[in-house]
Amino acid sequence: MMEKRKQIRYSTQARARVPEVFEGDVLLKDISVTGCGIESTMFMDINLNHRYKIEVLPEEASKIGPFELMAEVLWIRTGGYSFEAGLTIVESPKGKQFQRYVDYLSWR
Repeated sequence: MMEKRKQIRYSTQARARVPEVFEGDVLLKDISVTGCGIESTMFMDINLNHRYKIEVLPEEASKIGPFELMAEVLWIRTGGYSFEAGLTIVESPKGKQFQRYVDYLSWR
C-alpha cells in the first residue's frame, strides 16, 4: 500500500492511552508532527471525525516524559485480532516534549 504524506511518519516503540474509550495501553504505531497511528489487539469504540485525548508514553530510551495530544480520528481499520486507527494531531499542550520526541525518532 502506497501512502502519500506531507510529513514522514516515524515508527515508535511508545505506548499510548486513550482514556475516554479504552482502559489499557495501546501501541503508538507511528507519529509525525501532523499525525499518528495507534494499534491494539482489543476493539476500541472510537468514532470517525471525533477528537480524543491521547496520552503518549515514550519508550524509556528516549528519556522523554509522557505528554498529551488532542487528535481527530481520520480512519479506522479492523481485521482478525487487530484494530488500527489513523489520527491527525490537532493540539499538543506540551508541544516541546512532543517536538523533542519526534526529533528523537528522526535521529534514531
